[in-house]
Amino acid sequence: MSQTLQAVRGMNDVLPEEAAFWELFEDTVRTWLKGYGYKPIRMPIVEPTPLFKRAIGEVTDIVEKEMYSFIDGLNGEALTLRPEGTAGCVRAVIEHNLAARQTQRLYYIGQMFRHERPQKGRYRQFHQVGVETFGIAGPDIDAELILMGARLWADLGLDGIELQINSLGQPAERAEHRAALIAYLEQHVDLLDEDGKRRLYTNPLRILDTKNPALQDICAAAPKLIDFLGAESLAHFEGVQQVLRDAGQPFTINPRLVRGLDYYNLTVFEWVTDKLGAQGTVCAGGRYDGLVEQLGGKPTPACGFAMGVERLIALIRDSGGAPAEPAPDVYLVHQGEAAGRMAFRVAEGLRDQGLDVLLHCGGGSFKSQMKKADGSGAAFAVIIGDEEASTGEAQLKALREEGVAQRRLKVDELAEAIIDHMIDSDEEE
Repeated sequence: MSQTLQAVRGMNDVLPEEAAFWELFEDTVRTWLKGYGYKPIRMPIVEPTPLFKRAIGEVTDIVEKEMYSFIDGLNGEALTLRPEGTAGCVRAVIEHNLAARQTQRLYYIGQMFRHERPQKGRYRQFHQVGVETFGIAGPDIDAELILMGARLWADLGLDGIELQINSLGQPAERAEHRAALIAYLEQHVDLLDEDGKRRLYTNPLRILDTKNPALQDICAAAPKLIDFLGAESLAHFEGVQQVLRDAGQPFTINPRLVRGLDYYNLTVFEWVTDKLGAQGTVCAGGRYDGLVEQLGGKPTPACGFAMGVERLIALIRDSGGAPAEPAPDVYLVHQGEAAGRMAFRVAEGLRDQGLDVLLHCGGGSFKSQMKKADGSGAAFAVIIGDEEASTGEAQLKALREEGVAQRRLKVDELAEAIIDHMIDSDEEE
C-alpha cells in the first residue's frame, strides 16, 4: 500500500472552519486600507535570487539560511520563493516606473516562504499583509503607518498589543556606531554564542537583537545607536514621536530594536504582544529610503510595514472574536424529475435577485432534505415537488421563525416575498 501523502512540514492547509477567520480578517484589512487611500498590488511569488541578496543583505539569517532557492532547469536562472514582500514591491515600482508618476500607497496580501523550524506563529509558508509608501520623506507618513496599526487592532477587537519604536539613523551614523559596537563586543568575544561570533564583523547590529538569555546583560550595556544620531535624524525621530503623542498613542523607545533586514534607516517599529509566546511580534516595519536606488531606481524615500496573518488570526481566535457562521438565505428542496429540472432555474432566478441559495443535490426524501435545510442555517426553505412544478409554483417556509405560515407562491413571486420578509425582520430588530 502506498504511503498517504501529506502537506510539507510547516506549510499548512486552511480548512473551511479556519478559513472563516481568514475571510473576516482579509475583509477587515481591505476596508481598513481603503480608508487610508492604499491600492492593491500583486507581485510574483518567485523572484530572481539576486533581488533578495541585494535588498535584504547577504549576511542575514534570511539569505544565509532560510530562503527556498533553486536553479531553473530550463534556463539556469537562480530563483527564490519570496521570503518577504518589500523587495518584490520595490522591484515592481522600479520596473513599471510607478514612483516617477506620483507618490504611491500600495498594499499586498500573500504567501511568503522561509525554511526555518516550524513553531507556533512561525511557519515555512506564511502569509503577510504588506503596506508600502513611496515618495514621502517626512516623519508624518512614518507616524501614520504606525497609527494605522492601532486602528486595525481596534477594528479586529484586539487588545494587549504594544508599540515599540527606534531610529536607526542614516548610513554614516550607523557606520560610526558599528565601529564602536565592534570594539565593545570584542572585549566580550569569549562570551558570545556562535551566532554572535559569526556576526561580529559582518552584521554586529543583529547581535543586539539576540534572544539568547546569556547575552542580555552584554547587549544592554552596549553602545546605543541613538547616541550616534545627528541633528536631522533626531529631528525626524522626534517628529514621529510628536505625532504619536498628539494622537494619544502610547509607545516605548527600544534602543535594541534593529529589525532583521539591512535596508532600514531612520524609523523602525514593532507591534508586540505577550499572548503568542516567544513569537510576539505581529507587525513590524520602518523607513527604507535607500532601497529603491540600491535596486537600480532613482533615489526615492520609502517606508512600510508587514504583519503576520497567522499570528493575528491566532489572536482573533484566542480573543473569542469568532466570525459569524456563513449561511445561505435559501435552501432549495426538490423531489421528482420535473421538480429537479425546475429547481435549477428557480435557484438561478433567486441568485439573480441577490439571494444566496444552496440547491440540494444528491436526492433523498423531503424529510431528509428538510433536515439538511435546517442544518444549513438558511433562513428559508423553498420546496418544489412535481405538483408545484406543474403549476410553476413553490412552497416558501421560514426556518428560523415560529408561527410563520408556510406559503405557496408563484415562482416569480418568491424573491420579492423573501426580501420583503428579511427587511421586515431587520426593522423589527
